[in-house]
Amino acid sequence: MARLRIAACQLNTMVGDLDGNARRILEALDEAEAAGADVALFPELAVTGYPPEDLLLKPGFVEDNAEVLRRLASRTSRCAAVIGFVDSGLDLFNAAAVCAGGEVRGVYRKRLLPNYAVFDEQRYFTAGSEPLQLYLIGGVRIGISICEDIWSPSGPMSQQAGGGAELILNINASPYYAGRVAERERMLATRAADASCGLVYVNQVGGQDELVFDGASAVFDADGRLVASAPQFEEAVLVVDVEVQPVFRKRLLDPRGRTASPALPVVVVSESPHEQRDRCPATLAAPLARTDEVYQALVLGTRDYVRKNGFTDVVFGLSGGIDSSLVAVIAADAVGPERVHAVALPSQYSTEGSITDAEKLAANLGIDLRTIPIEAAQATMVELLAPSFAGLEEDIAEENLQGRIRAALLMALANKFRSWLVLICGNKSELAVGYTTVYGVDMAGGFAVIKDVAKTSVYELARARNRAAGYDLIPRSVLDKPPSAELRPGQRDDESLPPYEVLDPIVMAYVEGDQTAEDLIEAGHDPELVRSITRLIDVSEWKRRQAPVGVRVTPKAFGRDRRMPITNGYRG
Repeated sequence: MARLRIAACQLNTMVGDLDGNARRILEALDEAEAAGADVALFPELAVTGYPPEDLLLKPGFVEDNAEVLRRLASRTSRCAAVIGFVDSGLDLFNAAAVCAGGEVRGVYRKRLLPNYAVFDEQRYFTAGSEPLQLYLIGGVRIGISICEDIWSPSGPMSQQAGGGAELILNINASPYYAGRVAERERMLATRAADASCGLVYVNQVGGQDELVFDGASAVFDADGRLVASAPQFEEAVLVVDVEVQPVFRKRLLDPRGRTASPALPVVVVSESPHEQRDRCPATLAAPLARTDEVYQALVLGTRDYVRKNGFTDVVFGLSGGIDSSLVAVIAADAVGPERVHAVALPSQYSTEGSITDAEKLAANLGIDLRTIPIEAAQATMVELLAPSFAGLEEDIAEENLQGRIRAALLMALANKFRSWLVLICGNKSELAVGYTTVYGVDMAGGFAVIKDVAKTSVYELARARNRAAGYDLIPRSVLDKPPSAELRPGQRDDESLPPYEVLDPIVMAYVEGDQTAEDLIEAGHDPELVRSITRLIDVSEWKRRQAPVGVRVTPKAFGRDRRMPITNGYRG
C-alpha cells in the first residue's frame, strides 16, 4: 500500500492582495517542504482571494494574478503545489495549477459553477470542459477538483475514480454558517465511500466582507472515514500521511458493477514519494459546540473586517443592553480590549441600571468607556423642529432623534481618530421587522457585528461567553432585564413586538425558510400575528438595504443572500 504525505494549507487570504497572498502561500509551502510533504494544496482562488467579484472585469488584475502564479510555480521544487488561481483565454476559469520543479505541470478548470445563495460564479467564469487527466505524484495517481465539483454525486470525482485515480485533492472556499461542518463531513464521507477513493479537502479560513470561511480542512479514507482534520477559524498546515489503496481494489468493490471507464491520461510529476520518513500521525481537531462555533465566526469576521480594511480600533454605543454588551465582548476578543472604545450616550430616558451595567461590563473587559450625554443635543433638535411640529403630539419622530444624534456622535469620533471603525449593534430579529432607526445608532456605521444573529441567539451567545469566562463577564442584570430601546419612559420591546421567543421562529421561517404567511398559519401560528410580522418584514426591505454589511452565520442572511425587491406588491 502506497503512502503519500499531504500538506493541506488552510490559509487566510485577502481578496485583491496578490502579493500578500503569495507570501502566505510560500510560507506554507516552505512548512510543507520542511515536513517532507509530497504535495501541498492551497484554497480555491488562493492567489486572488475569494470571491474576487468584479475585480475579474479588470484585465490588469487577471494578468497580475497569472504573473503571481508563474512566480509561485518558479519557487516549487520536490514538493508539488496545487494552487487556486484565475485562468484566462477566450473566457475566465476558476482553476487549480499543479506546480512542481519550478513550473506549472498542468491546470484543472472547475466544472460545476455554483449560482445560488452567496455564489454567482456563472457571472464571471466558464465551466471547464477539457478532457480530465490525472497527476502521478509520489507514485500515486491523483485527481484534482475544486469546491462545488465535489458536491455533486455525478461530478468529476466519480469520473476520476473510474479512470484510475487513487486519491482526490479538492480545494475550496466554502463559507461558514451554523452547522456547516457537519453537513460537509457527511457529504465528503459519502463521496469518498461511493468512489472507494481517499479524499483530501482543504478550505480557506478568514473573513471577507460578510462571509466567514471556517477552514475545517479534512482527510477521508477510501471507506469514507474521517482520519484527520484541521481546526475551525484559524490558519493551519495539516500534514498527514495518507494510505492509498491500489486502484484495482476500488474497481473490484464498486457497488455499481465493474465499470468500463477508460484509464485517464496521467501527467508524471514524481514517480516515488520522499525518502524514508517517520510516520506522521493523523490529528483530529476537537469539534466546537454550535454556540461556540457561531461565536468564533463572529469574532473572526469582525477581526478580519477591521484588519483587512486598514482600521486599528473600533467604536460603538454601549447602552447597557444585551445587544451592545455582546458586541463589546466580541470586539474585545476580536481586536483586543485596548483597541475597543465604548461610548455611553445617555438621554433623560436612560435608566440608572443601564448606565451602571455599561460601566461594569467595560471594567470587566478593560475597554475604554467614555460618556457623552445627548440630552442637550436632543433639546436643541426639538427646538429647531418646533415651528414645523407645532400643534402635533410627540411621537416616534422625537424618539428617533435620539438614535440619530447618537450615530452622529459616533461617526464624529471615527472621523476625528480616522482609523476607528464604527460598529453597530442591531440584531437580525429587529432588522427583519424594521424595529430600527434609519440613520440611527442601530443602523448607521461601518460593520454590523450581530446583523445575522436572532435576538434569542444573542442571549444564548452571551450566556455561553459567560460560561467560558467562568463568571458573569456580561453582568447578570443585563441578561435578566427586559429588552428596551429606552427612547421614552418605561419603554419595553414587548410593547411593540411579540416576545422574541414567539417572533424569532416566525422570522426565521419566513426569511430563511422562504415560507409564506399561509404556510406559517397552517403550521399553527396565530394568523393575525403572522400577517402583522410578515408585513413588517416585507415593508422594511428599504431599511435593510441601507444597513452596513455584517457577519453571515445562517444559511440565509440579509444582503447578498436574500435579495428581495424593495418595490414589491406580493404579500404571501
